[in-house]
Order: sequence, then C-alpha cells, then structure tokens
Amino acid sequence: MASHRKWSPTGTRIAGIRTPALATAALTSVALLSQTANAAPSADPKPSIEEVEKKVDDLYHQAEAATEKYNATREKTAQQRKRVDSLLDDVARRTEKLNTARDELGSFAAAQYRTGASAPDTATLLLADNPQDYFDQTQLMDRLTSRQKVAVDDYITEQAATTKKRAEASESLQTLTTAQSALRTSKADVQRKLAEARSLLSKLTAEEKARLAAIEKKKQEAADRKAAELAQQQAAAEKKAQEAAAQQQTSGTTGTSGTSGSSTTDSSYTAKADKALAFARTQVGKPYVWGATGPGSYDCSGLTQAAWKAAGVDLPRTTWDQVNVGTTVPLSDIKPGDLVFFYDDISHVGLYVGNGMMIHAPKPGAYVREESIFYGGESIIHSVVRPA
Repeated sequence: MASHRKWSPTGTRIAGIRTPALATAALTSVALLSQTANAAPSADPKPSIEEVEKKVDDLYHQAEAATEKYNATREKTAQQRKRVDSLLDDVARRTEKLNTARDELGSFAAAQYRTGASAPDTATLLLADNPQDYFDQTQLMDRLTSRQKVAVDDYITEQAATTKKRAEASESLQTLTTAQSALRTSKADVQRKLAEARSLLSKLTAEEKARLAAIEKKKQEAADRKAAELAQQQAAAEKKAQEAAAQQQTSGTTGTSGTSGSSTTDSSYTAKADKALAFARTQVGKPYVWGATGPGSYDCSGLTQAAWKAAGVDLPRTTWDQVNVGTTVPLSDIKPGDLVFFYDDISHVGLYVGNGMMIHAPKPGAYVREESIFYGGESIIHSVVRPA
C-alpha cells in the first residue's frame, strides 16, 4: 500500500540578510529610513481560488483517511472492551468459587479445633502466599481425609486460575485504556482537519465562492464525460461478446459446461448486487457524517458496509479491510455492485451503479449522492473489488 500523500504548504519565505555594522548611528538611521520608504510590508500573498480549492480537497481527503483510522481504532476499542468485560465476569465467577472453597476449608479447620486434632491449622493455609508450598512443607495432605483433599485441590486450582485471570484482566484494562486514548487522538485529528477546511471556505467572498463553484462544475462535467466514455466502451465490448457467443452457437462450438457455470455465478452476483444497490439508492440525500454507519447518516465505508449487508454479505468496517474482501477486477470489467476504491491510501470507497456512476457518501458537508467514479480524475482510482 502506498504511503499517505499529505499536502505541503507552499509560500515565500523572506530570509533575513546579515549586514556588517555601520560605522556611525547616522548611517544606520539613513538605512532604516530608506528601508521604511521602499520596502513593502511583509505578508503572505492571498492564495488563489485554485489553491484554496486544492487545499480544501486535500484537507477533506486527509480527514477521510483520519476517519478510517478512527473507524479502525473504534472497532479495536469495542473488541477490547468486550474482552475486558468477559474477563471481569470470569474473575467474578472464579472469585466466588474460590470463596466457596475457602469456606469449606475453614469448616475443616473449625472441626479440627473442636476435636483437638493434631493436624496443622488449616486456617494458616488460607493466609499462605503459596498454598502448594505450604502443603509440601507441612505434609498436611498426608493427614487429610479424601473429602478434605478434594477441597484442598479445588482451592489450589481456583486460586491459581483466579490469579491468572486477574492478571489477564489487568493487562486487558491497560490495553483498553491505550486504545481509548488512540481513539480520542484519531477523533481530534479528524476534527482539526475539518475545522481548517471550514475556516478556509468561510474566508471566501461571494465572488470567490462563485468562482469556486464554477471550478467544481467544470470538474463535474469532465467527470461525467469520462463516465459516458466508460459506458460506451463497456456497451461496445458487451455487444462484441454477444456477437461472438451467437456465432459460436451457430457453429456449434460452444463449451456448454463452462458457459453454464459462469452464467450461474454472474446471476448469483447480480441478484446480490441488485439488493445492495436498491438499499444504497434509498440512502441518497442522507448526510455524510464521519464515523457513521446509518441509518440516518453515513461515512463512505459505513454506506458500502450497510448496502452489502442488506444483500446478506458482511463487509469489514474500514476501506482498508473492505478492499481485501472479494476479487479485484480491472476497471474495464467493472459491474454494478462492485466497490470502487480511491487514492493511494485507500481512504474512500463508492458503490458502482453502472454507466460510469457510483453512489457514495462524498465528504463532510455533502450528502449521499450518485456521481461519476471519475469525480476526482481517473488517476485517483485505486482499484475495483467484487465483494461477493
């Protein structure tokens, strides 16, 4: 997987020039007055609309990558929390059994006291750091009844198991604390990038906003043209394949077994894809919210996960895991229902609907919509995956 590409700020840096000290205060004053009269104030030039647009796009991209990191961390945290809960429940059960075993040993010690038995005080066992060492040293086991020996064995076993589980629970709690800290860091990273993007956009004048909208419209038109080209290419390829199949049937050279198997597979996938697409279409118009998995809002991977779940297929939570589920296919062979992944860091995903278009949750401030898969240019398309 390629490394994450980050935007690097550009600009002019005004370096200070060291000059030798002047001989007199008068000459120094003259130089300062000359600089004041001729030099323009030092300030960064205002970025162009094109630069603002690129930086905002970069920030949204970085925010999506940070969102996927947040999603992965949240999944890990949830799993770790379940493990901690399970271990704590186990410790509680084992502690109860240990207390029962201790009470039984205590009853034996009381009986020995009442009868004046000469066996070492069993109560001392209950305070021993290592019960097994205590038994070995005092040879108490040789003087106990069968029932007492069973009780002692139970006590030793439960104490060892409880001690082990308590250590595991303590370690898991520490891991959970670390995961929760990482979750907060990921969340803050997303919020910071989104705040910076909003700040840039808020400083634009009405005229600049109109120019930015014109740039976006131009990009959209180019993306739509590219989508239409892909649709035409696929239609031509399909027509050619149908003509070839018809010619084979006429000549009687068709291999029936292979064709039947392929047809069955395609039919099964199409049925599932139709269900995923039907679900996705009903989500159009709902807001993008980072970290959301529905039903009222979604992020990109949350939408694709929910859509394919409606078709009976369980996808992982993040784009980084979804890209590894199913079969990777070339862009020229893309079919409705396929997942389209974007950017070298695989931080965005959409659900292909056909004719070069997809349904996706684009970015913060936008809504689930149908859009060309070339919305950011063909170069950002990472891969196409058929998940079922």
